[in-house]
Amino acid sequence: MSTGVGTGVSTGVSTTERAPKQDRSRATRQRLLEAAVACLAERGWAGSTVAVVAERAGVSRGAAQHHFPTREDLFTAAVEYVAEERSTALRALFPQGAAGDRRAVVSALVDLYTGPLFRAALHLWVAASNEDQLRPRVTELEARVGRETHRIAVDLLAADETRPGARETVQGLLDMARGLGLANLLTDDRARRERVVTQWALLLEETLG
Repeated sequence: MSTGVGTGVSTGVSTTERAPKQDRSRATRQRLLEAAVACLAERGWAGSTVAVVAERAGVSRGAAQHHFPTREDLFTAAVEYVAEERSTALRALFPQGAAGDRRAVVSALVDLYTGPLFRAALHLWVAASNEDQLRPRVTELEARVGRETHRIAVDLLAADETRPGARETVQGLLDMARGLGLANLLTDDRARRERVVTQWALLLEETLG
């Protein structure tokens, strides 16, 4: 039997009120992450302060620091967020698998290293080499992203890593793609990149079978 005690007590915030608030919070966080990556790619570490990112995202500095208390928190989370988005996008390019088209896979992997994410990550790596607080975070992030990218590459290329040289060839592909990304920072290297992609696809066919 109910006594009625407490039936009039309210927290003051209904479920329907909390949901939009949570949605706004998620949207603010995402805007901050995207703005951080864009600022890092365009301005580098020195020019990418929390205030600059907050202004670009259209939020207050206080709101930015509510989500990310430190500058290091913001930028490592930003690069990780976009890396995960790009991994998802890469898998989505081949929802049924690559169907043996290894050249298409090589081209897609190379594209990972020639866009704004790679430029932003490069600035973060350079900063981490001089910032003791940032270095362990970026080192751990790079290792995690690298492992995920390697797994995606192995899956899409249908590589049997028990085959001699297969693992090293896939890793060599990713190292090569990173090098092409570096070259692309200074000049549009598209024509040479296409020739290299074609050659790597041939090498993969020989090595992976």
